[in-house]
Amino acid sequence: MARVYLDTSFVSACVTTREDAQSTVRRDTSIEWMQTQSPLHDLLVSAEVVNELNNHSYPRREAALQVLNRAAFLHLNDEVVGVATVFIEQKLMPAPIKGDALHVAACAVHRVEYLISWNVRHLANPNKTTHLRTICARLGLIPPIIVTPDLLWSEP
Repeated sequence: MARVYLDTSFVSACVTTREDAQSTVRRDTSIEWMQTQSPLHDLLVSAEVVNELNNHSYPRREAALQVLNRAAFLHLNDEVVGVATVFIEQKLMPAPIKGDALHVAACAVHRVEYLISWNVRHLANPNKTTHLRTICARLGLIPPIIVTPDLLWSEP
């Protein structure tokens, strides 16, 4: 079973009530992924996902946190924070040390194979893949493969 980190955008998509076309497709794909694909993987999150979803202004907070029930937690230790700092210093991720930088750093440090995300600007962006691989190689780490859920699909 592959280890898959669920980032905040994926969890949020599972519970969104938005009705625009993009949100609807992402919600439906995410829900179907959770129903059919998640049993094939070890699901992981970090406290950063919980922190982002636990914001009092987030309208679907309780439902989003329920999605995390099956996921195990990765520790955001000093090594993760250090790697996130390097990602920011190397202009791979935007500052400050939170969100995207911590998600990817946690995956690299804890050797997670996949990070699933709908964030195509900063995470699931093929233009960032080479930069991420280069930085991780310098640090002696293997980067996660960052994909949208529709790209991490196994047929029965």
